[in-house]
This record gives sequence, structure tokens and C-alpha cells, in this order.
Amino acid sequence: MQRRIFGAAATATVFGLLVPLSGCGSSAGDAGDSGTLRLVAAEYGDSPANSSKAFWDKVTKDFTAANPGIKVQVQLLPWADIDREVSRMVKAGNAPDMALMGSYSDFAAQGKLYSAEELLSISAEANFLQPLAEAGSVGNTLYGLPFVASSRLLFYNDTLFRQAGITNAPKTWSDLTADAKALKEKGVKYPVALPLGPEEAHAEAMIWELSNGGGYADNSGNYSLASDQNISTFRWLKEKLVTPGLTGPTPPSQLNRADAFAAFLRGEVGMVNGYPSLLHEARAKGMTVNAVPMPVSDTLGAGETPPTVGVADWMMAFKQNGKGAEIGKFLDFVYQDKNLSDFAGRYHLLPSTVSASRTPSGGGLDRNDEQFLTALRGAQLYPVNDPSWVTVSDTIKRNIGHAVDANGDAKAVLEGIAAKAAEAGRKKG
Repeated sequence: MQRRIFGAAATATVFGLLVPLSGCGSSAGDAGDSGTLRLVAAEYGDSPANSSKAFWDKVTKDFTAANPGIKVQVQLLPWADIDREVSRMVKAGNAPDMALMGSYSDFAAQGKLYSAEELLSISAEANFLQPLAEAGSVGNTLYGLPFVASSRLLFYNDTLFRQAGITNAPKTWSDLTADAKALKEKGVKYPVALPLGPEEAHAEAMIWELSNGGGYADNSGNYSLASDQNISTFRWLKEKLVTPGLTGPTPPSQLNRADAFAAFLRGEVGMVNGYPSLLHEARAKGMTVNAVPMPVSDTLGAGETPPTVGVADWMMAFKQNGKGAEIGKFLDFVYQDKNLSDFAGRYHLLPSTVSASRTPSGGGLDRNDEQFLTALRGAQLYPVNDPSWVTVSDTIKRNIGHAVDANGDAKAVLEGIAAKAAEAGRKKG
């Protein structure tokens, strides 16, 4: 989910991430051995103390103990680098056996990946939560195996709400606007944080678009980036929230998600869209906060329940080395409830399977996470099964915030993004 990262250089220095992390004595020299699997995985930790290394060391050791003929190397890379590095490996003819990262469809389109059917039992394939399985499929074939996920809800600082005389969570955009005005009158720095900076603007934008009946794709799965609903969403944001100064001193196009979250944890933000780990961090600081479904536009009305945004990371298996049988055994092991719940619990994320999401033991879900799991079951994910999504999402991240700039034109900005998406689609085609 591309959120817990150091700078690339700092991470590599602290964790030694460019050196393979081995299970059961495997070493860099084993990479070509028929009995050794290579997994390149994103680093989820944000400090040496919670590096993903501890998880993978234990899992690979336990797996090799149960399968003495198969060793596993795990190489951790920063989120900022992993897409580029795995792509480089594949192009150089040195694909890893598996990768855990934020996209998969480009490799699937090139015919580089095993399908889930070739690796997993029928019961294991059917165990993935439905919205995640759909997002991991190209056509009707599952290539991106969802690993961990999160959903997005609207967070609000209950203390600031009470100080502003607000007694109920907002259910419509009009409610949200009224609450933001009340918070501003009490001197709250960011009544509603709107992080449309390049770090994760594609998530924030989609949250607002869905709550107005829009989104990135139409019912046929085609991009609808400049739809009437989306244009009206950004015109509303600019007119009702940004121009009146209800989004704080930093222009939304310059406000990154990490900065908005940090301000929320300092008590400077009244409302912000967030995911499970933010709730845990806030409550660990003693803050009284709540998370509720995103308010809907007045056009839709309070009775409507559009989908929330879901985000997932993907495990994929490459065909290049012909190790499908060994990969299947390892994935069966990793996706056991105890292992998947352990990983998800370490980072306050949601496990991707039905059975693990029902298993609170082993570091999995707690009561605070249940509402996010409920939202995830009906969530809409990014169109990650489109091979052009990596390019399209980068275009969205770098441009969509300008739709609410002081001199920004929502229609022109969204049509520009749509044109670049169409060009990216033609190149992938």
C-alpha cells in the first residue's frame, strides 16, 4: 500500500535491503539452484524495530523445516524502488520466482505470471475476499494474489468536534461543510485535510469521486476519469471547501498524505480520510477519534451508500524459472491463517482471505479493525487489472490536485488526465 517507507538510501543502509535475506541458511549463491526460491518483497516497516525482515525470517525458516528440499531467499526493497527494480529484473531475464508489491497487471499482460489456478488449490483460490479477487483478475483469471489490504474511512477528532459544538458525525457533504466551518471558527488549523499532493492523491481523489457517484472506471471497466460526476466533485471541493479556507493553510495540491496524518496526530486536523493504522496511532497517543463512512454528496442523498475505497498489495509468481510446484507449496504455507494474520497485525492492515479475517488470534484483527473489514467487503479498488494503471495512477497523483488550485479548472485538469490515460492505454495495447 506504499505508505511505510524511509528514503530509499536510508532504508537500504539500515536494513541492508539489497542483500538477500535468507531462510534456513540459503545464500546469494543459491539463487539459481532448483531447490531455492527467490521472493522480492516490499518493506512495510517504518523503522528497524518493525522491519518485515523478522516476519520473513520466521516464515521461511518454518517453511523449509516443513519442506527440507526447498529454501527461500527474501530480498526486501523500499516501496519507492520495488516496481522499477522488479521490472528491471524481468527485462534482464532474471525475474524472481515471486514478488510482493503494489501492481501486477503489466506482467500478467506480458504472459509472465502463473495464474492462481496453476498454483493453488480450488479452496485456497476461493478463500480470497471477493473485491480483492476481482481486482486481482484479468478477465476471469486470477494473477495478482491479494496479500494484505486496507479500506478508507473518514476520521474525526472527537475532542475538536465537542469543542466546536458538533454532536454528530457528518453524513452528507453539507454536514461536512457545516462542521468544517464550525471547526474553523474555533481556530482548528485544518478543519478538513484534503491531501491531493503527489504522494497518494489518487486515493483521496477516488474517495471523493465515489461519494458523488463517480470513480475512475465505468460499469464496463473503461476509464471515466473526466466524467460529469468527477468534474462536479472537484468543482464542489474547490468552491465549498478550498476557496473558503476550510482545508487549511497548505494548498491541497501540495499537501501529502503523510503530512496530513502527522498534523492529525498533532491535533491540528478536524477531519481526514484514513486507514486502520492511523486509528491505532491516534489512540496510542491518547486521542479520542472516530472513523465513519465517507459522507455522500447532497446529489446522492444521505440514504445512499456508495462503495468505500479499498487498497491491496499483490503477490505474484513468475513463470521464467519454471518452479510452479515449489512456489505453490510456499504460497500455501504463507497464506495459512496464522501467517497472514501475523503479517497483517504487525502493520494494522487487513488480511486478504475470508478465513484469516475471521481469526483474531496470532496478531490479526482486533475490534478497531472490524469496521475497516466491513468496509473492505463492499469496497471498490483501483483498476489495477488494467496494464496501464501504473502510468495512469502516476498521472493522477501528479496532476489532480491542480483541479482545486486557485487558478485551476477542474474540467481542463481531468480531461488532460483522461487524455494521458488514453495514450498510456494505446501504448500498452
